Amino acid sequence: MSSETEVREQPPETVAAKDYTEPPPAPLIDIEELGKWSLYRALIAEFVATLLFLYVTVATGIGYMRVSEDDKCAGVGTLGIAWAFGGMIFILVYCTAGISGGHINPAVTFGLFLTRKVSLIRAILYMVAQCLGAMCGVGLVKGFQKSFYDKYGGGANGLAIGYNTGVGLGAEIIGTFVLVYTVFSATDPKRNARDSHVPVLAPLPIGFAVFMVHLATIPITGTGINPARSLGAAVIYNKDKAWDDQWIFWVGPFIGAAIAAAYYQYVLRASAIKALGSFKSTTNA
Repeated sequence: MSSETEVREQPPETVAAKDYTEPPPAPLIDIEELGKWSLYRALIAEFVATLLFLYVTVATGIGYMRVSEDDKCAGVGTLGIAWAFGGMIFILVYCTAGISGGHINPAVTFGLFLTRKVSLIRAILYMVAQCLGAMCGVGLVKGFQKSFYDKYGGGANGLAIGYNTGVGLGAEIIGTFVLVYTVFSATDPKRNARDSHVPVLAPLPIGFAVFMVHLATIPITGTGINPARSLGAAVIYNKDKAWDDQWIFWVGPFIGAAIAAAYYQYVLRASAIKALGSFKSTTNA
């Protein structure tokens, strides 16, 4: 009896938490990266992923407009177009996350650069690869179905009738904030150390964020939240309307990404407060 009592009174075993060490910030300028194959492999991954992203999504949009011209109830509709964007991001982030981080968006790269997750050299080269990939992806759509491409606007972003530039800029800022905030939350190494399922599920919330933002902003700007996507469509379509509001699709996403980076890093992760507390403890010692 006494031995049974002793067993029952023993406290339950506690599961030891994984050790977590904050990864060091990436160097601002890392020249050594230019001599590493891993960088060029990542650039190829970003190029191909953005190419596939634009090819599928722009082709989906043009296909819907072609079908719905004869039957308004036919085709995938706005919901289907939003699913195409969100679904492709989910797929491509899942495929490329282990190689390049799965950015596929200059605004995401910019946000990660501001928090020193990537170096300046890598950030610039990623953006170039993403823009070139976007142009090639839209170019494929135009090559395969030129008449429909020209007729239905080439998937280029632009302000819808009834909306001014302030509304369009605000929509792009908020939409990109949602996306980049989700990226930070889904890929936070501290969460990954605590919850082993997080890195596996990371592409899913990122894809859903893109899907939800498209539902909200397709009627306003056609949804940019990705400067490479907007630039690629504008370059290949190359009509005045595609260039009229192009600045919105760069300024808005970059502002949204910067706000998301600051919010997550300095408010939710309290980096500024931790740094201040560390400074005080050092000076008092």
